[in-house]
Amino acid sequence: MYPVFGGFLTGAGLIIAIGAQNAFVLEQGIKKQHRFIVPFICSICDVCLIFLGVAGMGRLIEIHPEFRYYSAIGGAVFLFWYGLKSFISAMQPRSMDDPSDAVSIKGPVIRTTLALTLLNPHVYLDTIVLMGAVGGQYGPTGKYLFGVGASISSILWFYLLSFSGVLLAPLFRQQNTWRILDGVIACTMFAIGWNILLMRNG
Repeated sequence: MYPVFGGFLTGAGLIIAIGAQNAFVLEQGIKKQHRFIVPFICSICDVCLIFLGVAGMGRLIEIHPEFRYYSAIGGAVFLFWYGLKSFISAMQPRSMDDPSDAVSIKGPVIRTTLALTLLNPHVYLDTIVLMGAVGGQYGPTGKYLFGVGASISSILWFYLLSFSGVLLAPLFRQQNTWRILDGVIACTMFAIGWNILLMRNG
């Protein structure tokens, strides 16, 4: 179960980061609109990209063992950088803007969700490249268990965000809430990055 847990933590740390996609999912949850379809689209896109990453990058690592070394270093560096970025964000005042220009018709909502999900270049870096590189460290079988863990965290997060939007919205308009969340993300990224380095040396 260790790869599943590792995938869950890695996926959670990346997915929970503040972004336009999460803000849109939360907005729809606050307004009680499309609370099933929006998180479904977000999570199914994530699942497909995650497994595309662990399958492709994992295979590349199997064919070229030396790539395991470089991908581990690259993945750890990125995670440390991401953790540092979250740590810096935790030190700065932040708040979520009030939702505006709501999209209530299903067609535009679906298109907006897909655009926010697939037109963001960071989603490919996070899922295909980073998740694939990190998942490849767990071996031929473990990489898919890692993908399962990451997928579970994605599905849980988007549906939790959607259905708890009404309760979360007042909290996330406060600066301290974002600071706490960014701090947790920073610690998670540092811990995962360090663990990758230990696995490489082990």
